[in-house]
Amino acid sequence: MNDVLVTTLLIVALFALLGSSVWIGLTLAGVAWIGMELFSSRPAGDAMAVTVWGSASSWTLTALPLFIWMGEILFRTKLSESMFRGLAPWVSRLPGRLLHTNVIGCTIFAAVSGSSAATCATIGKMSLPELGRRGYPEEITIGSLAGAGTLGLLIPPSIIMIVYGVTADVSIAKLFVAGILPGMLLAALFSGYIAAWALLNPQKIPVPDRVMRFGEKLRESRHLIPVVLLIAGVLGSIYTGVATATEAAAVGVVGSFILSAVQGSLNWATFRDSLMGATRLYCMIALILAGAAFLTLSMGYIGLPRNLAEYVRGLGLSPFMLMVALALFYILLGCFLDGISMVVLTMGVILPTVQAAGFDLVWFGIFIVVVVEMAQITPPVGFNLFVLQGMTGKEITWIARVTMPFFFLMCGMVLLLWFVPQIATWLPSKM
Repeated sequence: MNDVLVTTLLIVALFALLGSSVWIGLTLAGVAWIGMELFSSRPAGDAMAVTVWGSASSWTLTALPLFIWMGEILFRTKLSESMFRGLAPWVSRLPGRLLHTNVIGCTIFAAVSGSSAATCATIGKMSLPELGRRGYPEEITIGSLAGAGTLGLLIPPSIIMIVYGVTADVSIAKLFVAGILPGMLLAALFSGYIAAWALLNPQKIPVPDRVMRFGEKLRESRHLIPVVLLIAGVLGSIYTGVATATEAAAVGVVGSFILSAVQGSLNWATFRDSLMGATRLYCMIALILAGAAFLTLSMGYIGLPRNLAEYVRGLGLSPFMLMVALALFYILLGCFLDGISMVVLTMGVILPTVQAAGFDLVWFGIFIVVVVEMAQITPPVGFNLFVLQGMTGKEITWIARVTMPFFFLMCGMVLLLWFVPQIATWLPSKM
């Protein structure tokens, strides 16, 4: 049967199931079963059992629930309050003043969370009441938080990087290292925009309560020590080669429990809620990964990835135009699916194409993460928009509008990655 017709039928089946409110993981497995039963000679039943078991029993994937659990534990500690107290004195002289706590706070928390939604929610609970009480405008406060919250996907450890590394068979440690410079650069772009906005709108920035002396700033900085130690423990164990990504995730869980105990927030309720929250989230992700693994196998038997790669090559697109086409494709897909679903749903088809184009898979992983970050703040299924809507009660369209400048900064980051690929590849090449 014609490849276009097969693809069309599978896409129709995919969106019909999604539109029927079937879970994404089950939808992927269902479409895979339909494709294998109708368009290949391979029996679907045993193939599905073997593939689902293989995807669920991956040792590399063990890092994922551990990092999620670490983020859940920290979400329930006094970490956010301590971070604000430690950061606020150092940004009082910058244009935009305390608005920079959104970006810096998200950057720091991203290094111990790995989740965009958790980063946005945790820092938002800290900064939104404080900035609102001090008179900072809502549009720049909420917009900068939505944009900076996406750093949870780029700055390691990152859940999306783990998922990409597993599906694309790329070293997760190298992906983590590759995300450092792009993450810091994107954070700098966000802070630069805030500073420029503040210089253009000086009347909207409230004056500081008082200017602290250097000694007072140092004393307040002691509140940053716990989170800095946790970051050093998690990332240092990976970069020094002492631990794999999975073992470092276990270090992070133990460290977060120690932090929680020291701060007095470790009790049975905290332990139970964090464990159940991490279990629910991981079970959802694991089901999506299992369904996507089976879908990848099914498409392999049908021959769609190979044929699509040959079709794209036949179009004669330059590597740059292919990158632009993929960015637009993922941004469009992000209007309907969450980031993890986007990655696992498309990798089976996209990877042969990008390999044929000569893209470095570590670089491509960072490219995918940045584009998925953009999808976190595009309606109607922008996860960060949902998080902020729940926290602020604002209309999701209003939140999306005030977040658009940060969306365009991410577009600029994609172009930077293309023209200066060493931003993502230099550090991994030193490993």
